[in-house]
Amino acid sequence: MSNLSSGVCAIKAKFIVHKPDIILKNDGQAESSLKRKLEREENEDESSKSNSKKRGQNKARPKTFQDDKQNKPCPSIIDIRITGEQPKCQYTNCKFIHNPLDYLKMKPKDIGEKCLLFDVRGKCPRGIACRFGSDHITPEGFNLTNESKIKEWKEDTINVLQSSLQIKLQKKKYDFSIAESVVKSMDSRRHSEKLDSVSDNTIITSGAITNEDEIKLQFREKKKIDWCDKLYLSPLTTVGNLPFRRICKGFGADITCGEMALCESLLKGLKQEWALVKRHESEKIFGAQICGNNAYIITKVAQLLQENTELDFIDLNLGCPIDLIYKKGGGCGMLHRLPALETSIKSASKLLSIPFTAKVRTGVYQDKRIAHTIIPKMFEWGVSLVTLHGRSREARYTKSADWEYIETCAKAVAPHPVYGNGDILSYEDYLLKKEVASSIQGVMIGRGALIKPWIFTEIKEQKTLDISSKERFEILKKFTNYGLEHWGSDTQGVENTRRFLLEWLSFLYRYVPVGILERPPQKINERPPTYFGRDDLETLMASSNCADWVKISEMLLGPVPDGFIFLPKHKANSY
Repeated sequence: MSNLSSGVCAIKAKFIVHKPDIILKNDGQAESSLKRKLEREENEDESSKSNSKKRGQNKARPKTFQDDKQNKPCPSIIDIRITGEQPKCQYTNCKFIHNPLDYLKMKPKDIGEKCLLFDVRGKCPRGIACRFGSDHITPEGFNLTNESKIKEWKEDTINVLQSSLQIKLQKKKYDFSIAESVVKSMDSRRHSEKLDSVSDNTIITSGAITNEDEIKLQFREKKKIDWCDKLYLSPLTTVGNLPFRRICKGFGADITCGEMALCESLLKGLKQEWALVKRHESEKIFGAQICGNNAYIITKVAQLLQENTELDFIDLNLGCPIDLIYKKGGGCGMLHRLPALETSIKSASKLLSIPFTAKVRTGVYQDKRIAHTIIPKMFEWGVSLVTLHGRSREARYTKSADWEYIETCAKAVAPHPVYGNGDILSYEDYLLKKEVASSIQGVMIGRGALIKPWIFTEIKEQKTLDISSKERFEILKKFTNYGLEHWGSDTQGVENTRRFLLEWLSFLYRYVPVGILERPPQKINERPPTYFGRDDLETLMASSNCADWVKISEMLLGPVPDGFIFLPKHKANSY
């Protein structure tokens, strides 16, 4: 496939901002808004001159928000009921506030008058720290509840890390003997000179057959998933969080997967890593994606997740291009470590009673595609599905996805299911890719869903949707509500929600409304010239300026705190 040219997205002439004519307006469009866009473009031009190779990630990003412990309420006063007694703080050197009235005096102003969690669940878990708490916090610092709603409410999120499990993992007391015996067996088989004499249903550990009970535990009938013609939302690091997945499910995504979770961090019981396997009840076919660099940790995590979570499949990441992962032999690095990959797949797939899948790239280097040699072996080793991203590690997003190569790989292993991934932003793109790669069973969509999450609806209804700025803002409002449910409605939860909203806005601004396009549909790697929208909000949403994204967040989550800083994770050329 040829390199991408610096393609320009064709915009109707009347919407294009001409630099010499900053007074140009449309339907009462504010002159100040145009000036801001021009200033932003000029700043970007200067920035691109000084740094013509903006690539990858902003690795040294500061935290958007630093919470001051001395201004936070102690957990002992968060949920004081009118009828109950105040529990005592368990810590002798606690730096948090212990008087509810003292906290309420210094608490930041509420963002809104209605707490979604209180309205729906009958109780707000953030108590007096809630930034929407005026209807469930009394002037005396008590947290009100609605018992009838509490009884009606059923928890909608599962796969939460339990404290007992976390302690076992942290103290290294979890029993991984099953995983260890399976890996030893697979290693023995791979190196044994008597391979042909060993039965597929026999496990060898240190030359001895394991007991019958252990064999039954390890070899269970696998759950079946119908992979045919499903729309699969890609596991997206940072932006593929649970609230975002709920948005995509609402628009018709069939399969969802958690963000890439590092095996080492899961085995250590780190809360932030376990949060990546949480599942919402709306996710009917849901999997966890894991990343590791050796068979032992991959198989241990497979056992751990099977025994402690509700998943439909586990996906092995063989496509992560990040240096930190690659140099340790994980992600794309596993493609050049076939013995380790073979043992990992065989061991994990043998142990699991749910499908074990994998996502791969075409290879590490652009001129050395190797997926077609590896994918057939992966199915022999035990994977149930392979998703092929039609780019190499070296290419990142600077090349178009090669769907002809995806077809070559899918055809070679048919009828085994292969999904294709790359450059789908419209139902026309979907139909074209499916025509080129007719042997694939489905598609995975990543950036296309980030830029316009209603792409799943477009594909299923086979039409292009012209979503208004008001409708798009309602999507953001829904995401914000989901975020407050997921991360909490206190200051920390609000700022977490804001951060992930801003990360998403760094993709959403790339959407060009259909009514503005000269020749729909929009292509994923084409940048539009500076343009204004059909109203002020549409113009604001088209801005690539971080300050404008922050402004949108303030429309939903109130003013940013003092010292707030935001830099998007992804730099310019991951467009």
